[in-house]
Amino acid sequence: MKLLDTYKLGELELENRMVMAPLTRARATDNIPNDLMLEYYVQRSGAGLIISEGTAPSANGLGYARIPGIFSAEQLEGWKKIVDAVHDNGSRIFLQIMHTGRVSHEYNMEKDARIIAPSAVALDGEMYTDQHGPQPYPVPEVMNLEDIKKAQQEFLNAAKNAIKVGFDGVEIHSANGYLADQFLNTATNKRNDEYGGSIENRSRFTLELAEMISAEIGKERTGIRLSPFSTFNGTEVFDEMEEQFLYLTDKLNELGLTYIHLVDNSTLGSPEVQTDLPKKIRERFDGTLMLNGGFTKEKAENTIQEDSADLISFGRSFIANPDLVYRFENDLELNEPDYDTFYTPGEKGYVDYPFVEKEETVA
Repeated sequence: MKLLDTYKLGELELENRMVMAPLTRARATDNIPNDLMLEYYVQRSGAGLIISEGTAPSANGLGYARIPGIFSAEQLEGWKKIVDAVHDNGSRIFLQIMHTGRVSHEYNMEKDARIIAPSAVALDGEMYTDQHGPQPYPVPEVMNLEDIKKAQQEFLNAAKNAIKVGFDGVEIHSANGYLADQFLNTATNKRNDEYGGSIENRSRFTLELAEMISAEIGKERTGIRLSPFSTFNGTEVFDEMEEQFLYLTDKLNELGLTYIHLVDNSTLGSPEVQTDLPKKIRERFDGTLMLNGGFTKEKAENTIQEDSADLISFGRSFIANPDLVYRFENDLELNEPDYDTFYTPGEKGYVDYPFVEKEETVA
């Protein structure tokens, strides 16, 4: 089975081609990585590569309740314990840098933090807060050029901090309607300066991030997540979408990033990807292509066999099956995820999913 074969990601040797997708789990009390999170990641260290949950590069990026950051000494110390433990258990781990932008609420943030975005367009719906339950999304402040440069520097500092504590690399989160994707998408970017109005301008924020970070920590340690044709967090499908993502691909290829992590959100309610865009991205990008989006073992294996991707990331399957790799190896039944505990505090639905009793399996 190719899915379980080793794979060379840049200079890293991965034990298999199965990746644990970045998964917000909201267990970081006071936004500090803790021992409960350490147990969670170690349980899932059978994955060839783990991509951490979305991690804020600054106080302004802390949009959700109980998500971790990587900008304070306590946060760095907490992540270092997790990274060391994952390495001791044979896996590799990248940090996903996620600035939530407008997907935020002041109750989930530090006192002087700001909710900022490319344009003053509020997200419909409500954001959960621990203090007051669901609250309407606020109208974000429009980022001026100084804000843009500061946010980019925060991403860069987060990447440097990640390498300092031992992460094998970082993933720039430019997907799913968070800050970098808010610049890419016409529903959230109404600017008419150099960061809006055209394919090149909407792509500028993300490409500058990729260039800065890869120059600082190495292109072989820098990946990126993209979600074309997604409508997650109030983004939209727009006329130039395919052209924009092919433009991005060409520029990212020139920078030599180690991977593109392409998300298909159709299993979560976004429109089906009706074009052969993933195939075109595959043809135009020389690095590793990772795909995500409701993959079963069979679909993942077929995708690898057909050379449509190099790596497959699994989200909900890894939530419910800490020993997912072992289950795939032995064709064993999977646990079903408990959706009610995805974002709740504590151990339930986090570190208490059952492992297979290995002595019960037939060699």
